[in-house]
Amino acid sequence: MEPLAARLRPRSLAGVLGQAGAVGPQGLLSQLVAAKTPLSVILWGPPGVGKTTLAHLYAQAFGADVVALSAVTAGVAELRAAVKAAEQARPLGRPTVLFLDEIHRFNKAQQDVLLPHLETGLLTLVGATTENPSFSLNNALLSRCHVVVLTNLSVAALAEILTQAEQLPEVGALPLTAPARTLLLEAAQGDARSLLNLVELVVARAPPNPQSPLDDAALKALLPLRVARHDRAGEWHYNLISALHKSVRGGDPDAALYYLARLLAGGEDGLYVARRLVRMAAEDIGLTDPSALTLAQAALAAYDRIGSPEADLLLAEVTVYLALSPKSNALYTAWKDAQALAGRTSELPPPAHILNAPTRLMATLGYGEGYAYDHDNLNAFSGQDYWPAGVTPPTFYTPVDRGFERELIKRRAYFTLLKSKQAQTD
Repeated sequence: MEPLAARLRPRSLAGVLGQAGAVGPQGLLSQLVAAKTPLSVILWGPPGVGKTTLAHLYAQAFGADVVALSAVTAGVAELRAAVKAAEQARPLGRPTVLFLDEIHRFNKAQQDVLLPHLETGLLTLVGATTENPSFSLNNALLSRCHVVVLTNLSVAALAEILTQAEQLPEVGALPLTAPARTLLLEAAQGDARSLLNLVELVVARAPPNPQSPLDDAALKALLPLRVARHDRAGEWHYNLISALHKSVRGGDPDAALYYLARLLAGGEDGLYVARRLVRMAAEDIGLTDPSALTLAQAALAAYDRIGSPEADLLLAEVTVYLALSPKSNALYTAWKDAQALAGRTSELPPPAHILNAPTRLMATLGYGEGYAYDHDNLNAFSGQDYWPAGVTPPTFYTPVDRGFERELIKRRAYFTLLKSKQAQTD
């Protein structure tokens, strides 16, 4: 027997649930079908949201021949065979839609094979991918396609799919309490295929018994462990680490802990997270709390020696500390400005008086001449000019009035005052 997910596939675009952005009145696929304009599209979304179903329904709406391939197993030979089939169908007035599942698995050269046939209209491409097309597809292919973004299904959409499943005689009404039914919908995590697989599991392991329905605890014992959604090289990787960083920067320790937990549950390398926490300490806290960097470095070293799961708590400790630390990007901004000026003036030598003269020739050329050793001066401060000739001394670093940088404001003012007095004396 076919899996339940296959038996409940919608038979028309109007029957697709939860994807109004694609098949609603203003959805791109609906508009293309209404205009009888079969354009190439890339369906991008998480698993179990209807990419394969939409691809076939979209092709059927135009009465097209469908060549279905998976980029996991297909190569250039299969693409050439699809082109040949399209060439044979074209004189008969039949368009050809190439459905290419997992299109992100094709390398750049394989993607390029498609370009001339999309350009001439011989093929209409419908690609399906779970990965961000801007990362996995080349620009030439993207320019010939429209990207349709699909989203996780809402609980309401999943509930409607569950109702449809229960109308099948082989399924019937599931023996679930209301809380257990909610748990079943949440366990699917927006994935219709996952939901229907769980329905089949419940039917197989808990025969209908309206007199004794399963509560949420009993259902939880039946459900398999759900692996956290994550990928260590794709968009989830970048999105989750970005969410962690911005939660720390925004001073929200609870959100930061949440995204840390999702990263680690998804299999992210804890050392990578620890290195990013070190970066956050320097970029977003800087000198408002110098101990933040020390603590982050200690966690990185300890994680390297202890490993997961024991050291996961160390990352949680640092995450909370950083989130609740006073924030300043004064050092980060100063460093970027210094880099920019250094790039513009890299041909200028430092002034001769602050150069060492380890040889007689260098001393003869004036290296070190006139240098005032700061410790020989009052307050161990000489007030000399350290900038290359032609460079107006800028102010890169401006401490903020928060945390330890308040003390640095005072220290900077102190040296500025000493320099002013030295200039008056000179």
